[in-house]
Amino acid sequence: MAKQVTLDANGFRKFGMRDKLAYAAGDFGCNMSFALKSYLTIFWTQYMGIDSILMASLLLLVQVWDAINDPLIGGLIDADKRQYKRNKFLAYIWLGSIGLLVAGALCFVPWKSAPGMIKNILFVAGYIIWDAFYTIANVPYGSMLSLISTDAGERAQLSTFRSAGAMIGGMATGMILPVLIFDAQSNLRGDRLFLLALVMGFFGFLAFQFMIRNTVVRVDTSITLKEEGPKFNPIKATINFCKNRAALGITIAALAQIICMYGVTTASQVMFQAYFKNAQISGLLGMVSYAGLFLFMPFIGKIVGRFGKKEATTFGLCISTLAYVLMIILPISPDGKGMAMYAGCQILAALGNGVYTCIGWSLVADFIDYGEWKFGNRDEGTNYALYSFFRKLAQGIGPSLGLVLATLLGYNAALGAQQTAEVALTMRYMVAVGYLIGTLLQLIAIGLIYNLDKKTLAKVEADLNARKETK
Repeated sequence: MAKQVTLDANGFRKFGMRDKLAYAAGDFGCNMSFALKSYLTIFWTQYMGIDSILMASLLLLVQVWDAINDPLIGGLIDADKRQYKRNKFLAYIWLGSIGLLVAGALCFVPWKSAPGMIKNILFVAGYIIWDAFYTIANVPYGSMLSLISTDAGERAQLSTFRSAGAMIGGMATGMILPVLIFDAQSNLRGDRLFLLALVMGFFGFLAFQFMIRNTVVRVDTSITLKEEGPKFNPIKATINFCKNRAALGITIAALAQIICMYGVTTASQVMFQAYFKNAQISGLLGMVSYAGLFLFMPFIGKIVGRFGKKEATTFGLCISTLAYVLMIILPISPDGKGMAMYAGCQILAALGNGVYTCIGWSLVADFIDYGEWKFGNRDEGTNYALYSFFRKLAQGIGPSLGLVLATLLGYNAALGAQQTAEVALTMRYMVAVGYLIGTLLQLIAIGLIYNLDKKTLAKVEADLNARKETK
């Protein structure tokens, strides 16, 4: 006998674990492709032999296009009024998942003997194709959180499970990939990345299909367009985003985190290659960044209900700031003891950042609600796409800036793991300082700019619910 499905007051399947697992699977699918991005620089400089400064320029070029691509896709989705079998957001996610089956591998074509210009073209073309399909899947996926539920607690749970999906994908790739692509002397085996990217694309596709088949859209976003009725205006939607203080606060926090986190990617890889002399363990130590998510995930609903999202996040970022100060001043030596001290600082930082890791994506749904409350228009696709635009821009600025800075500080990609002791030590401090600057800017953005404290958010939700009841 089939199990009876419990319905809510509106006739939809009642929100529950199935929704959370489905949403988690979506970010697992995204991360199967996105996790490879951190190896782009080292693959194209150390393995393929592209000059570091040239690579920084190419990274910035493709990321600027990447950033522009997001609001274009978001506007396209918002303007699309066709009737789909289930939901237009899910339809776009399905299309993106098909392309991502192979698109990630196109970023790692191992043609070492190709002429320099051909290598440049291979990188740019492969990245643009990958980015197109990733954006088609990721922009509507991010918008889905605000459509699955309007309840603040349920959104916090969805955000937490999204982070959990990313965490599982990150742990799988983070622990396995370094072992497979670095040899015992910490030299890169770049020829293996192409095949690994194909395997990850397949698992990502399966995760997306699970998400699509198990997601229920409970928020009505349909608009009946009369001849004189309001039509989608991308310029107005963009202006409203820029006037949305909550959106600006979250966006600035994301910019700070991403620029600094991605800015030290090369330095971090070199630190493990040349300072700790154990690149294979880098993925395992990187997993400590999920400690906060593990700790707070079972209690996030109670924490949000008791303290509020903004308040809990601000306190946690103060703890993370302290952790990165310690990372700078402690004598982290290039041995097992030093790695243990480094891991300890990262664990403390992860605990401080745990609440933000759990609920960060629900803050995006909240600023979409705030925009609807303040301006009368929801525009999920455009709002999320503009937020993603700035994130993508940061993802280009960070690695490019970090690679240039590392090169100016003595890093030589041609040497691989055989950097000088002075350069290796410099990379160790570059990592700590980069993390500290990013966390301080996050703290300012959430604590002083983001304006949806517990009381304000409750008023926004109550007013929006009242408007819907009067329609």
